[in-house]
Amino acid sequence: MRTKSRKKNVINVVTLGCSKNIYDSEVLMGQLKANGKDVRHEAEEGNIIVVNTCGFIDNAKQESVDTILDFVQKKEDGVVDKVFVTGCLSERYKPDLEKEIPNVDQYFGTRDLPKLLKALGADYKHELVGERLTTTPQHYAYMKIAEGCDRPCSFCAIPLMRGSHKSTPIEDLVTQAEKLAAKGVKELILIAQDLTYYGLDLYKERKLADLLRALVKVEGIEWIRLHYLFPTGFPEDVLDVIREEPKVCNYIDIPLQHIADPVLKSMRRGTTMERTNRLLDMMREKVPGIAIRTTLISGYPGETEEDFQTMADWVRDQRFERLGIFTYSHEENTHAYNLEDDVPDEVKQRRADEIMAIQQEISWDKNQEMIGKTYRVLVDRIEGDQFVARTEFDSPDVDNEVLISAKDTYLRVGDFATVKIVDATDFDLMGEVVED
Repeated sequence: MRTKSRKKNVINVVTLGCSKNIYDSEVLMGQLKANGKDVRHEAEEGNIIVVNTCGFIDNAKQESVDTILDFVQKKEDGVVDKVFVTGCLSERYKPDLEKEIPNVDQYFGTRDLPKLLKALGADYKHELVGERLTTTPQHYAYMKIAEGCDRPCSFCAIPLMRGSHKSTPIEDLVTQAEKLAAKGVKELILIAQDLTYYGLDLYKERKLADLLRALVKVEGIEWIRLHYLFPTGFPEDVLDVIREEPKVCNYIDIPLQHIADPVLKSMRRGTTMERTNRLLDMMREKVPGIAIRTTLISGYPGETEEDFQTMADWVRDQRFERLGIFTYSHEENTHAYNLEDDVPDEVKQRRADEIMAIQQEISWDKNQEMIGKTYRVLVDRIEGDQFVARTEFDSPDVDNEVLISAKDTYLRVGDFATVKIVDATDFDLMGEVVED
């Protein structure tokens, strides 16, 4: 017997996947709010559900499918009234999803926002440049500066889900930054599938450095962080801006994926080990003390033990400040899907674990070197009897955190503080507040 939904006409948006999806959900919710809708993010209540899915790799796809099925069951049980699905998984597999999970009211792709709004009884408002209902803590926000990707990487399905690269004009991004700053945002985290390509479509040249110079002028913004820079064609003038502008964090997220030349060639990365090392050397030379985060893939088709050892030795030599690794996922309709997925899953995982063990030692060493030094930190939250903060070298959720006792120190979430590091573990720092 069907039961009545407890909350009527409340739209609950559930976000899966990366920061780009978070941004898209925030834009959707901003539009809904402007239309007078009662909208929540990942709340307990809500009779209308919008699942913003991820379709990047196997684990993410499975989580998205499981979430859809869970809400479809709630619909069958009468707990919710309608279920809509949007995002990358829906963009990529819409016909299959409509066949396999027909009880969803409607599926939408990544570029169907006006259609989704119409289905939710709202109109798309073109005038809402930069208006979002942010879901991050008040003091930081993601800013998507471009959509899509033109890179030909063999393993990646993002162009299938997000389309070709499309930059947002500098003036629109400055407007967004000003509106975010007016709401109390102090840190902008710039995101895109590829930041380094920014501007080529609009201005016929790479304009990331110009965008940064415009954003640092926005009053109230104190940190600007760069995520997802592609190594091939890296614009050197960006390094000059990082070095010269105090607001631009000495931090770069540059997913390098692998380093063995045979694997890089098969991945269609457009670079070599020699060129990659030269780029890393230039980054460290131009911006002394820069924190470099990278992401790698283990178990790509054809990756030999020799290829893997080349990568492991390189990780030891480079001593990245931050590093993560994924096991290869064989994705339909990608160039690499034509290759045999010939590295067993247990070998993929063993190799990933070995890389992370190497990185754990490196992180320990680097954190020990920070003991006794003083850093400016941004306070993200309070957990129990500790404040949790970050240095400019750390991004939310993925990097080191600075833990500060809340028993004898008063700080406000969203404020900056000067902290002396007094102890450290592999991935955490312990600090004490010092007077400026």
